[in-house]
Amino acid sequence: MNLTNKVVIVSGGVQGIGEQFVLGLTNAGARVVIADIANGQPLADRINQASGQTAQQAIYVPCDIADNSSCQQMAKTAFETFGSIDGLIANAAVFSGLAMQSSLDIPLAEWHKVMAVNVTGVWQTIKAVVPYMDNGGSIINITSNRIFIGVPKMLHYDVSKGAVNAMTKSLAREFGDSNIRVNAIAPGLTMTDKVKQRHGIQERSQATVKTKALKREQQPDDLVGAALFLISDSSRQITGQTLVVDGGTVMR
Repeated sequence: MNLTNKVVIVSGGVQGIGEQFVLGLTNAGARVVIADIANGQPLADRINQASGQTAQQAIYVPCDIADNSSCQQMAKTAFETFGSIDGLIANAAVFSGLAMQSSLDIPLAEWHKVMAVNVTGVWQTIKAVVPYMDNGGSIINITSNRIFIGVPKMLHYDVSKGAVNAMTKSLAREFGDSNIRVNAIAPGLTMTDKVKQRHGIQERSQATVKTKALKREQQPDDLVGAALFLISDSSRQITGQTLVVDGGTVMR
């Protein structure tokens, strides 16, 4: 997949799935903005050193997607650095630190935090980036296959990802006249380093594998191909869709 000269922002791009998106995009020739509250400068430096180019292929911009002004500054910096914005992967979200618990026991403050990042944060990121997509573009929202299954014990997370799925369809209609495509990727359980640290994850992972057509654990780089396709011009007639990438647990 050739994405040479496309400029793509990846929120939450420092680690896990986000890091794999960044590496996949740069390997395909894209110029990438790593937007994260965690320090992405070492990752950007590693990419730029490996590229052997005089121009930067990757930059890190600190961004808290729950803060509207932070999103606005991030998009402005991306545009001023590269001169255009062609794509956005809205990947940043609260997940790994959430405990599985009854919906009756979720603290109200935790509910609000999840919504502030996973829903409002995605909207604020998109709102900041779209004005710079003068020549059209591609937005990918990261949701979850959980919203199609009905999995208990993480209601706030599932509600937030269901909202992102609805947001994807509404924005695809709204931005279509501007040649901006909006799609979503819904991963299954993906074994990032942080997910591997969750209590009881090995038992959950083994149970999940049994539900899949492709019976192996999903790794972060399993999601890269879908993202590259949706960013690329090869998917220029695809918008408003949610692509489930989970090894065949959900078949729609």
